[in-house]
Amino acid sequence: MRYHNITKDDMLNGDGLRVVLWEAGCEHHCPGCQNPVTWDIDGGLPFDDAAKQEIFDELNKPYISGITFSGGDPLHTCNRADTAKLISEIKERYPSKTVWIYTGYDWDDIKDLSLLKNTDVLVDGRYIEKRRNVNLYWRGSENQRVIDVKKSLDKGSVVLHCE
Repeated sequence: MRYHNITKDDMLNGDGLRVVLWEAGCEHHCPGCQNPVTWDIDGGLPFDDAAKQEIFDELNKPYISGITFSGGDPLHTCNRADTAKLISEIKERYPSKTVWIYTGYDWDDIKDLSLLKNTDVLVDGRYIEKRRNVNLYWRGSENQRVIDVKKSLDKGSVVLHCE
């Protein structure tokens, strides 16, 4: 796995004050994407023990609500195994911290991924420039959904975290 940045004290990419891991690699290439530099799966830096420790140092802070995985796409087929492993480790060490994932994939295409059992909120769907709406919470275009993963998995259909 490769990454471009670790953002600290972020308030825009999920509920509360968060740390954000911006992963490299995206297959969607949405027109108008805010992060096209992250599309290349070989871009950025290798995710190493120092980067992991940087995330853990942030998650150790009591005022940090959790971590958000963005990019690029953390669910790019080349990222899934490493993302799942890191999420599992985070949930084990920090069970009260929330995990959010931003992905260009639709819920129906990824709902069976095992990493979702450790995910609290998923923002799904490609960014569609024509449906851009700056008044939406935690998403860029009106087609994207902010999904409560645990409730959705329990119910067997999408339950929104927020409208």
